[in-house]
Amino acid sequence: MTLPLLLLGISIITFMLLNFAPGDAAEITLRRQNGGITPSREAVAELRQELGLNDSLPVRYGRWVSNAVRGDLGESYRSGGSIATELFRRLPATLLLAATALALAVATGIPLGVMAAVKRGTWVDTACRLLALVGAAVPSYVLAPALMLLFAVYLDWLPAIGYGSPKTLILPAVALSFGTMAQLMRLTRASLLEVLGHDYMRTARAKGLSDSVVVWRHGLKNALLPVVTVLGTSMGYLLGGAVIIETIFGWPGIGQFVVTGISQRDYPVVQGFVLYVAILFSLVNLAVDFTYRWLDPRIHFGGTFN
Repeated sequence: MTLPLLLLGISIITFMLLNFAPGDAAEITLRRQNGGITPSREAVAELRQELGLNDSLPVRYGRWVSNAVRGDLGESYRSGGSIATELFRRLPATLLLAATALALAVATGIPLGVMAAVKRGTWVDTACRLLALVGAAVPSYVLAPALMLLFAVYLDWLPAIGYGSPKTLILPAVALSFGTMAQLMRLTRASLLEVLGHDYMRTARAKGLSDSVVVWRHGLKNALLPVVTVLGTSMGYLLGGAVIIETIFGWPGIGQFVVTGISQRDYPVVQGFVLYVAILFSLVNLAVDFTYRWLDPRIHFGGTFN
């Protein structure tokens, strides 16, 4: 019951914000079609009637919801094509970028966090904390052009834009994952430091287990609960951040499609994108709940312990 109410609330907020934004969708569409020439009032009124923009907000929202429930997200004001078809066509590229960025963040952030916790107070800990601070402070839209200048322009090691080969995925994935990597590193370090001070960790060492077994097998698993929570929210951040990264790197995902839709006041495109992201985010959080149960069998799905 919670998921349908959540999606309904998100769709209402998105619909209201878009329709209260300045600019007339019909006028902007006609101006683009006419090469920047301001259209006549009659032409604008005719297109508004054709698009159903003269109807009241409740009528328009009800019509959109009834169609969305059947899988019909409408047609783009700009191109006239099916929005659902276009989103499905572009979705694999966006998921590939977001999943690669998440895997990169996990593969670097968690091990570095473990190293920082184990080497607490040493130069390794200081270097990891400094890297995490930089990652938290530098947004992806600043890091992305810097990576392009360094690796694509000056060093000429990687392509600046493109799609279809592993090389074209590296720079966008690194730029998108850097902030999440920093967050995972800091959280892993803090959580593992707390776990290492528990009695059962000292008992494991007293039994003669090596430090690597104590840390990686016993300590890390118990320290991962808050990390898994962040992973769920990070996927939403990565899907949202992919909009900017895709635009910078020319990645043919949903991001480019929705940025154009926002600039052209293409309301159905933006509404469809927000609905897709909300559904994906909800599915990721459902997977996180199952992961909780695996990490700690005492946890029930109602949020209680045995």
